Amino acid sequence: MPVVEQMEFLQAEVTDRKLRLETALAHAPHDENLKSLLREVDSALDRMAVGTYGLCEECHDTIEKDRLLANPFVRYCLDHLNKAERDALQRDLDLATQLQTKLLPPTQLCACGWDTHYHYAPLGAVSGDYCDLIEHNGELYFFLGDVSGKGIAASLLMTQIHALFRNLLTMGIPLNLVVSHVNRSICEKVLTGNYVTIVCGRATRDGAVEIYNAGHLPVIATNRDEILLLESTGIPLGLFHEANSPATHLQLESGDTLFLYTDGLSEARRHDDEYGVDRLTELMRKHGRLCPTELVSACLNDLAAFTGTTPRTDDLTLLALQHTGTA
Repeated sequence: MPVVEQMEFLQAEVTDRKLRLETALAHAPHDENLKSLLREVDSALDRMAVGTYGLCEECHDTIEKDRLLANPFVRYCLDHLNKAERDALQRDLDLATQLQTKLLPPTQLCACGWDTHYHYAPLGAVSGDYCDLIEHNGELYFFLGDVSGKGIAASLLMTQIHALFRNLLTMGIPLNLVVSHVNRSICEKVLTGNYVTIVCGRATRDGAVEIYNAGHLPVIATNRDEILLLESTGIPLGLFHEANSPATHLQLESGDTLFLYTDGLSEARRHDDEYGVDRLTELMRKHGRLCPTELVSACLNDLAAFTGTTPRTDDLTLLALQHTGTA
């Protein structure tokens, strides 16, 4: 979100909270907690008026964007929190980590004629990557996405998307309409500038696959001796209300595999070199017939050999699904 637009949004948000507090105080004029909150809101509006809003009151550097969006009243950057604030932040991070971990599907799942395995590695305490597997009506639905941004704000959006997809699928809505509903919900309820690249699909017991790729990296599929790159057919969710991602359909045989990943893999770097989709494609050409657990392990080993001691700079998620036949 551009800085001016972000400030306008935050000012409107803070002003709305002031009006709500004043209404509540009219019914409870002696509530000291409401009075304290109103003073906090007035202080934020005063800082906006003089141009110091969003600056740390200790070092005068810019407060982290995701923290400011999550809580418009923060007054110090992470480097200048007092002990009580650091402890409270750590508790929030621990809780967010536990919640995100509980939302993940089983690491290895054998269902509906498919074997699956994934690797989910946040860069920090929480991740903006989204990964899910859902068995529904004898079919396997799979999801892998990447929320714009990092940190708590990205993880909160990821949690909302997780709930939306699961709730809509259990209502019996076709996958293409589920994707459209989620896109509109993000557009209507999430801050402008936040979006999600995502691959989601439906896999049947006989190997038929329906895939929607909304602005995400190419899905790599092994189809007998052929390697297929299933490119994006749409734009990320959350940018335009009426955007649609056409489906890609394919028929896989027993032993064929789908491989999904986030840019924590493809954009991993060693000096000026990027891991890239071409290197991953060659890896799939050599090892695409391995079972999902071994394939993910082979990819992680290849990534480690490529990056060496270069530290990661992004969340990393890999997901492999292999068709096992109709039996």
